[in-house]
Amino acid sequence: MSSTVSGTDVPLPKTQAQWKKALDELPSTPDKIPAFFFGHGSPMLAFPENDTGGMSRGEVGKAMGPKGPLATFLRNFGPALLAKYKPKGIVVFSAHWETGGERLVTDYGDENPLLYDYYGFQPALYQLKFKSRGDSALSQRVVQLYKDAGYLARTTTKLQPRGQDGRGFNGPGLDHGVFVPFKLMFGEEFTDVPIVEVSMDSSLDPLDNWRIGQVVEPLRREGILVLSGGLLIHNLRDFASFAEATANSAVKEFDQAILSAVSVTDPAARKRAMLELVKHKGFRAAHPRADHFIPLYIGAGAGGEDANVKVLSAIFGAPTFAFDL
Repeated sequence: MSSTVSGTDVPLPKTQAQWKKALDELPSTPDKIPAFFFGHGSPMLAFPENDTGGMSRGEVGKAMGPKGPLATFLRNFGPALLAKYKPKGIVVFSAHWETGGERLVTDYGDENPLLYDYYGFQPALYQLKFKSRGDSALSQRVVQLYKDAGYLARTTTKLQPRGQDGRGFNGPGLDHGVFVPFKLMFGEEFTDVPIVEVSMDSSLDPLDNWRIGQVVEPLRREGILVLSGGLLIHNLRDFASFAEATANSAVKEFDQAILSAVSVTDPAARKRAMLELVKHKGFRAAHPRADHFIPLYIGAGAGGEDANVKVLSAIFGAPTFAFDL
């Protein structure tokens, strides 16, 4: 497996020392905050650290659990974002919220509830806390951007169906693709900066979701941090695929293809390479369904057409990229 960005001698940031260097090198530009795609992980990030059973065992547990590289990176990532950009608000897209025909934007007011949208985990994971707040003015600003771009859009304070089968869950709230990584990034109580979540498009079309990201690009010049979270390898039918040590060769090749595509220097050529990723021979081995891959395109779209890109971490299956530095 290559240890450098394709076509260059730049090392991929796979160790803490390397990704901390990449984070340190981010420009401090509060008047033009980059857009980010980040690996949001899974509930495994929040497993009790003394849990030695079930999915916390083995290579996957080491890679994706509370002591693994992704958890460590997220604890470094959040403070770096706050220090570099001092955001007035955060707009976040998650692989776990998709809607068809319209964009929905949370407006939960003084405290964002949490949606424990996962099954079969130990009781401690249903008692996780992450205290944050919304901002109605920011929510309305996002809705207006989508309306101005010709989309149906509205705020919601109620549960909407999340997922391909249209089923809902008990109660509204930030889904675990937001509150689990944010808990690591920002701490258990984070009320200084409001958080608003926006739904991605359930078509799961790469270009359509790229355009959804483009709509919120202006927010980055208004002091708003735009984050889009997913996992670039996500196959619950092949749990071994989540760890580099146990993934099959097709998945490993796909992971490398992602890093190569994102690292293309020319923006137009990079966009073509990224859109072609869904045709890669390893794509379906990594994604039986594309929901966790599509947020990559939202993050890229939010970076704008002429964006440059920096690989902040190259953690297997869960990298993080900054667009338009």
